[in-house]
Amino acid sequence: MMFKTINPFTNEVVGAYETYPQDTVSRILKEVRFNQRKWARDLGERIDFFKNVVKQNIVKNTEEIATLMSREMGKPISQSIAEVNKSVKLIDYLIENGQEIFDNENIKTEARKSYVRFDPLGVVMAIEPWNFPLWQAARAIFPAMIAGNGVVLKHSMTVTGVSLKIEEMINSPVFRSLVIDGPAASSLIGKLDGVAFTGSTPTGAKIAEIAGREMKKVVMELGGSDPFIVLKGASITSSAKAATKGRLQNNGQSCIASKRILVDSDIYDEFVKALDAEFSKVRIGDPLDRKTYLGPLASKAQRDLVQHQIDLLKMSGKMRVIGEGAGNIIPPTIIQTDYNYSEEIFGPVAIVRKFRNTEEAIAMANETPFGLGASIWGDVNEAEKMAPEIEAGMVYINSIVFSDPRLPFGGTKKSGLGRELSKYGSREFTNMKTVWVN
Repeated sequence: MMFKTINPFTNEVVGAYETYPQDTVSRILKEVRFNQRKWARDLGERIDFFKNVVKQNIVKNTEEIATLMSREMGKPISQSIAEVNKSVKLIDYLIENGQEIFDNENIKTEARKSYVRFDPLGVVMAIEPWNFPLWQAARAIFPAMIAGNGVVLKHSMTVTGVSLKIEEMINSPVFRSLVIDGPAASSLIGKLDGVAFTGSTPTGAKIAEIAGREMKKVVMELGGSDPFIVLKGASITSSAKAATKGRLQNNGQSCIASKRILVDSDIYDEFVKALDAEFSKVRIGDPLDRKTYLGPLASKAQRDLVQHQIDLLKMSGKMRVIGEGAGNIIPPTIIQTDYNYSEEIFGPVAIVRKFRNTEEAIAMANETPFGLGASIWGDVNEAEKMAPEIEAGMVYINSIVFSDPRLPFGGTKKSGLGRELSKYGSREFTNMKTVWVN
């Protein structure tokens, strides 16, 4: 099947590709599995390879890969460069900590010696989305490879050029990008040893169902509808600026975006005014312009979906559209409502609601099927008391939610299974093997 990648800002063709036939895919899997056996033997060599080859290649190609991301999915170029740099920081973390993460862990028991080994599972498939084309792939691929696994990447077809560039930069026989569609990827699950998936909850559920029948390990990073809670004692200026960044970065297309902004009723009007002012400062336009903060959504289909959601929501409350939209650009939009909208909005749309007390704020934060992240702004002691009650995998106080290589990333409820990043996420695709020696 022939397909094209399209620049969502200009509608120009970025690249044309042919999906891999089944015999090519089978050959690639066989080669990766064969080479993985040697790759798994020496942790030090794997760490050195990432230090001396992978990191250097990514740094050298920063401008090229960043520009390709912006052209294929519309991310502002300054944010694309930041994404590349963040992926390099993940490599740095794994270089510095890989030995400790994957070395044997001694456990004191009655045995002469007892310990846990972290052995690779074999060959893992990473099924990744278009919204963070390098970072999302990196945080699945890099730890799995340093653990000793071989990895194949089935990336979103929207960013096929980025996918093939990742293969070129990693430059290893134990990593390949597969140019295949979703059904072809699903058919491979039984032939692999694990699946890392980032994407929508419905698609993740289907992949988990297939993997479950085959008894394959999965890590699922799915959707989110993160609350951004503003308590009475919060700084209006700081929280409004943070909400703007949290909602509009990556053109609003982030699973951990600040999608539902919940504000104490005593400061509600003042906060909305400040949020409106911050939204109004955002520069909209060409993603290749380094001054642009908000570019187009990744495709016409994505733009149409978000516009449909806006049309539904504007009937439930007061809506303000800030700036002009054109083509696939949705301008920053604020919707004030009392309506509990449970769907994830993957675009620059902030739903703002008011609460009367912390108990009501917690109830509103939890009234969604998702449980990825939450952000609380205000007095630290008051916010920390709320943290155990928030149904989420991550709670950030006086900060927007973000991913950090040193901390586990993931959610609860319909936001996923397992974790990425940190020592916890890095070990997901290992066999934690108990060894007892008398």
